[in-house]
Amino acid sequence: MAIVKNLFIKAYSPVKQWIYLFELRIFAISIIAAIGFPLYYFIWHDVFPQPYENLPLRLTGSALFLPLIFAKYWPQQMRCHMPMYWYLAILYALPFFFIFMLLKNNGSTVWLLSTLVAIFLMIQWLDWLNLLIQFCLGAFLAWLAYYFTGGNQIAGFISLESLPIYVFAIILGSITNYSAEILQQERLRAMLTAASNIAHELRTPLLGIKTGAAGLQHYLPALLGGYRMAQEQGLAVERIRPGHLNAMLSVLARIENEVEHSNIIINMLLMNTRTGGTSPENLSTCSITQCLDAALQRYPFVSEQQKQLVVRNNRHHFSFQGIELLMVHVLFNLLKNALYHIAKADKGKIFIDLHNTATENILIFKDTGPGIPPEVLPHIFTRFYSWSPDSKNGFGAGIGLTFCSSVMTSFGGSIRCESQLGEYSQFILTFPAKKLG
Repeated sequence: MAIVKNLFIKAYSPVKQWIYLFELRIFAISIIAAIGFPLYYFIWHDVFPQPYENLPLRLTGSALFLPLIFAKYWPQQMRCHMPMYWYLAILYALPFFFIFMLLKNNGSTVWLLSTLVAIFLMIQWLDWLNLLIQFCLGAFLAWLAYYFTGGNQIAGFISLESLPIYVFAIILGSITNYSAEILQQERLRAMLTAASNIAHELRTPLLGIKTGAAGLQHYLPALLGGYRMAQEQGLAVERIRPGHLNAMLSVLARIENEVEHSNIIINMLLMNTRTGGTSPENLSTCSITQCLDAALQRYPFVSEQQKQLVVRNNRHHFSFQGIELLMVHVLFNLLKNALYHIAKADKGKIFIDLHNTATENILIFKDTGPGIPPEVLPHIFTRFYSWSPDSKNGFGAGIGLTFCSSVMTSFGGSIRCESQLGEYSQFILTFPAKKLG
């Protein structure tokens, strides 16, 4: 079961990515499909008659794509299912429909060429793994439909000399898409490595600033005391305003705080650039309360007022199999995002609640800020996707929530988001209940 689950995750992730990158293209494809299915019935039935046509089958294909034309109007709770709906629509429209019609038309030239076009579209739209899965599954379902609708010429079709062309197209398409995926992964790895190097390089000047500020903070009171004594003795020293004197005492503490804030942000960036979670053998028993304590103590709140925005429910507690450092950085990312959007909306608080059930433990991280638009919500865990409520430019690099999702998956849990625009956003982190004995 674990192998099947991992295969599903590996196959389904590119589908969600494709939906995000080509949402406008889906609109155009859906219009063409909704019109093209019934239109070509009349072309192959009346204009250029073929041995077999099926209007109900075509109307089913048209009906499948009609909802995708209005995808941006889908209710929020349905939009998360759009990648799966798209996947099934493509499975029906391309491999199943074209191979079934090819079989029913006894391998006619029209349908040989049409099926080749369908394979070309699959190569364009699907990664190598989904290309193989969809073609094999679609071909199998098409053969079943052909067999149970009285098909009896399958042997003749298999012997056609054009069959090797399809095999060659699928294999070459899979190799091409696999090579493109490898290249994309290498580019991603190079970008993340560059980000890590930049973050590491920033540590040196920050360390120098922090060390200098600490040294000044140690000796500055004595210097200011000497200045006051010189003034009292009537020595010729340049006058410094009392307000500036008081500011000098606090500015160094602010410098140290800003450096600490920058270091934590760098740590978050470095942690977020990890391409995966961790292996099961590295997990240990962790306390969610300790993780929350560490996150809230170490997070660089800009003021005490900002820190007071966080409200914790300490009534429940649970342990989980994971890594405390990674969990703390998951909480850092959620805090950073929530505080940013609360500041932009100039309203809201953060509520952190823990819940226990017989089968799972749950951490709910809720903010009553501006909420997330329904069209944005399905994409928030997609790498490099970022969004800001007041501009077209996103907030952040779009890797924080991807990191959170990866970590939760490696812990055997999950993370999902629910939101009501203008009212709240809440992240629900689910952990498996720790087994006893």
